[in-house]
Amino acid sequence: MADIFELFKKISGDKKETAGPPTHLIVGLGNPGQEYLRTRHNAGFIAADFIARQLGVECSSVRFRSMNAAAELEGQKILLMKPQTFMNRSGEAVGEAASFYKIPPENILVLVDDIYLPPGRMRIRAGGSDGGHNGLKDIIYHLDSDRFPRIRIGVGEKKQGNLVDWVLGKLTEEDLKKMTPCFSACCDAAALIINGKTDEAMGRFNGMQPSSD
Repeated sequence: MADIFELFKKISGDKKETAGPPTHLIVGLGNPGQEYLRTRHNAGFIAADFIARQLGVECSSVRFRSMNAAAELEGQKILLMKPQTFMNRSGEAVGEAASFYKIPPENILVLVDDIYLPPGRMRIRAGGSDGGHNGLKDIIYHLDSDRFPRIRIGVGEKKQGNLVDWVLGKLTEEDLKKMTPCFSACCDAAALIINGKTDEAMGRFNGMQPSSD
């Protein structure tokens, strides 16, 4: 399979930046640094990169302790973010941007890995607990709310070793192939969610099945 990260090199040079402050945040969670590329814990970063490519932007601006890009998605002004604070402190970047733009929790969409879903599955939720995920836990703490939607992207259950080693382990080519339809679907799902159609997004994407190819 061709390296999916080669797709990122095809991002258009014409940046489709949008004027005016964002009304929504779309936040992909992960850890910064070359050593964390393609790790299971960075599924949120990968999803954010797919959304950026589909919107013709690149998360290259540095603000709010994140790599980010301003864009427009289905009529909504968004700030696409990849926090550079490391996973366990994701809430610091999210809270800072939310406070600056006065964005309420319900207008913050988080893209995050999920070890309880197999690669190729995604699950959308309108809010709820952190489910044991430290990135979500820190965002809940800094927003003082768990009422923000999230797209959970399956990376598979731990098969060996401890949990930290598992989530910081590299995704296999086979798993990346299964997950690519989910990454591609995140933009359409996000468009529905930020326009108040979370139930429709759940109906369309929570039933996605891993590819049998």
